[in-house]
Amino acid sequence: SACPQKLELDGIFLDENQTVTERNIITYQVDGPNTVFLGKTDLHDPKYDDLAVSQVFLNLGIDQSQIQEGTCIPELTLHVYPSEALERSSHTDNATIYTVVVVAIFAFTSLVFLFYDFFVGRRQRVALDKIAKQDRIVSDVFPAAIRNRLYENQAKNIMNGENELLDDDGHFGLDDFGRSNSNGSAPLADLIPSVTVVFADLVGFTAWSSAREPHQVFILLETIYGAFDRIAYRHSVFKVETVGDCYVAAAGLPEPTDDHAVVACRFARDCLKKVKEVTLKLEVSLGPDTSDLDLRTGIHSGQVTAGVLRGQRSRFQLFGDTMNTTARMESSGERNRIQVSQVTADLLTEAGLDNWIIPRSTKLFVKGKGEMQTYWISKSSSKSIKSKPRDPETELGTKNELETLGEGSESEESSVRTETGHQASLGIEGMDKTERLVEWNAEILTSLLEQIVGSRGEVVDPIQTLSNVEKKHGPGGRTVLEEFTPIIKLKRFDAEDLKHRGRPTSTDIGDEAKSQLRNYISSISGLYPCNSFHNFEHASHVTASVKKLLARIVNTDEGNGLGASIPSDTVIDLAGHSYGITSDPLTQFAVVFSAVIHDVLHPGVPNTQLLKENDRWAQIYKKSIAEQKSVDIAWDLLMEDDYAAFRACIYQTEADFQRFRQLVVNTVLATDIVDKELQALRKARWETAFSMDAAGDASNDSGVESEDRKATIVIEHLIQASDVSHTMQHWHIYKKWNERFFMECYRAYKQGRADSDPSQKWYKGEIGFFDFYVIPLAKKLQNCGVFGVSSHEYLNYARANREEWVREGEALVQQYLLQFNERNAYLVAPLEQAPSTPSPY
Repeated sequence: SACPQKLELDGIFLDENQTVTERNIITYQVDGPNTVFLGKTDLHDPKYDDLAVSQVFLNLGIDQSQIQEGTCIPELTLHVYPSEALERSSHTDNATIYTVVVVAIFAFTSLVFLFYDFFVGRRQRVALDKIAKQDRIVSDVFPAAIRNRLYENQAKNIMNGENELLDDDGHFGLDDFGRSNSNGSAPLADLIPSVTVVFADLVGFTAWSSAREPHQVFILLETIYGAFDRIAYRHSVFKVETVGDCYVAAAGLPEPTDDHAVVACRFARDCLKKVKEVTLKLEVSLGPDTSDLDLRTGIHSGQVTAGVLRGQRSRFQLFGDTMNTTARMESSGERNRIQVSQVTADLLTEAGLDNWIIPRSTKLFVKGKGEMQTYWISKSSSKSIKSKPRDPETELGTKNELETLGEGSESEESSVRTETGHQASLGIEGMDKTERLVEWNAEILTSLLEQIVGSRGEVVDPIQTLSNVEKKHGPGGRTVLEEFTPIIKLKRFDAEDLKHRGRPTSTDIGDEAKSQLRNYISSISGLYPCNSFHNFEHASHVTASVKKLLARIVNTDEGNGLGASIPSDTVIDLAGHSYGITSDPLTQFAVVFSAVIHDVLHPGVPNTQLLKENDRWAQIYKKSIAEQKSVDIAWDLLMEDDYAAFRACIYQTEADFQRFRQLVVNTVLATDIVDKELQALRKARWETAFSMDAAGDASNDSGVESEDRKATIVIEHLIQASDVSHTMQHWHIYKKWNERFFMECYRAYKQGRADSDPSQKWYKGEIGFFDFYVIPLAKKLQNCGVFGVSSHEYLNYARANREEWVREGEALVQQYLLQFNERNAYLVAPLEQAPSTPSPY
């Protein structure tokens, strides 16, 4: 509007003559109390338009009474904009910093919580896992009723603060689980008025285990006891414990039953049948004499005190006269038979099963009881009574665990996996002992062949190379003895190669090679005459000892000269093995192979007698006749075209062929312990390699040749010890093979093939054999330092057997003579030809 007069408004002057027809814009910059005039135009930054604050001022503080009517009052509008300077001065990162700090604190807190939750959860899972495992242990040890009572008592103790579930280290344990509590609680024990207890003992187990490796012992026990557990489950029989090789079970507890005697006898009969089935199958895996193991069982019925004997490793146990009497029933019984007391026999008669029992012809004298009439349980009967179905809730373990135990047991028992990991052939029950031994030997050699192939690397085509190698490097008209060498050059490995190679891997050799191997071993078994001692069973026994000693070889140290004085850049075996034996699968295979064939076509008489008889073999070989003949016969058989695939797995280069041949020659010839020249050579090599000087230090013999010499000596002593291993094993094994060797020698004497009666010198001869050969040989095994605990084991058994022979030897010789006279019908058997009815005598 137009304002024609000049008006003063509190310091703001407007020209009254000026007619305001346009907007007058003035820009100021306000900085706190300071104001700066910028110009008479709009100078604000347009980018801050959206932040503008505007105010229209109508009343400028003018006294209305001073305004004349018609006076023009100017309208003033104030616009406030931020400036770039204000924005710069107001900018800060505090908000971002505060946000980041808050987020970081939140993230840290979350991570702490997550870690805490993880570790607490893991500890809880570990604790729950331990509790679950120990609950299974408790379920395995205690019947369900006893287990529940133990848990109830433990819960009460925890609530009273007298015992803690976790020990001082925070671990859940059973050490205090069954201990007497400070509150004086009564033991968990009950008197069970009528139960039937079963003791089942493996006859021959102690002797058998002395010739086996530890893992083989456990394979046998786990397999047999596992089968017994399944039978016990089916018959509602409670497994009490296993004491050594004795299986203890009871029927009629923890829940009483009226037919406990019937159930116990049915259980015992099934176990008797099962142990024979299992041992027949395991002979293919565990070797000679496994099928000779039998069960001797004793059964008695009566009252027992049953409960938990609290203390360290508390468990459910039975006490009382019934247990003692049952133990007498077992120990006085016979192998492969079940002996029961009069009480048990009466219970069977009351059940209408009198046809199950057969009175023993003589009464049994029991300490503390006097004479007792006992009975045998027949192995089969026309009557049968089914056992009552078991109640899983009142028996051992949880329902699911017991269902798992009972399912599929028959299918699992129908096949046995060998210790080498191969599946044993089906139809073992139809095999005779020789066939089972053939399978066992084949399994061992197959495993070693797979290691040979696995460590070989690049494979050479056997069709192009084998025949040329065999023709070029065969015997070439020499006798086996002429091929003998004092030092066998074993294969050497690059140090770096051994470092990265490790243990040789196994590779499948194919069905053709496996079939040829089995056929070869079967043919070898047929070349063994039916001698009492030098037969295929004895060769398998020697093989078992060789395998055991090879498995026990330990790493040598610098005291044996390995690597101490050999340049580091030399190609040697630096794997720490015993002089290269265990680093080369071919060496191990050759030694085991030699054990299998070392007595092929043995005539049953010593080499001295063969020289006197001067047959064609004696004319060819002159010395070590039986040993050289065995090598030649077995080698010629191996070279046949039918075994080409088998040979291709053994060797594919000239070096391997020569090494294999030399190992077989030296190893088999080492079994001739009578030849004085060979013995003198072995003694001289031993003195060079392992003798101690006057100061007590080991011989300084060193270098690659030294290692080969030591390896050759170790191999020869290994086969020698294995050839007479029965003298360094359990007394029963020694007595068995000593009797067979006597029968063979006495049979030759009766046939006119010996100058003197062996029975006249047998007793003293065995003592001398121990003193001058067996015990010194066992000491050498110990002194060469590579056989670990086996060397101590062999030496201890040798000394123990000598002492036992001194006490019982003379009586045993008379017993041998008596038994021979009872079997003298076999004297008509032609030399080197099996009688029509095979017999070890």
